Amino acid sequence: MAAAENYPADLKYHREHDWVRIEGGEAVFGITWKAQDMLGELVFFQPPQIGAAIDKDGSYGEVESVKAVSDLIAPISGKVVAVNEKVKADPETVNADPYGEGWLVRVQLSDPSEADALLDAEAYKQLVAEE
Repeated sequence: MAAAENYPADLKYHREHDWVRIEGGEAVFGITWKAQDMLGELVFFQPPQIGAAIDKDGSYGEVESVKAVSDLIAPISGKVVAVNEKVKADPETVNADPYGEGWLVRVQLSDPSEADALLDAEAYKQLVAEE
């Protein structure tokens, strides 16, 4: 069952419908409710390797749904320190809980100031409303 539309205020958002939760020197990435809604039921998650460097605005993996394949866009730069194994085994976890159990990767931040350029929840809601 898909989650209800929401955009938590404690997250930062990328224009490509990816979110980040900053936790000290690390961050958790995922896709937004809007992204999972546009894609439909996810059937595959291709994560990066643990230890891989990822760059802000660059692709760090893919998700595939019954409708399409979509690149995951990194909201900020860092090194991958964990991948959500639950989502690898059960990709529709993202549809049910995109901001909780449906997180995708955890990264060690290389430049925490990059988060300053991201959207807050209100600005992201405005972006979604304009699409």
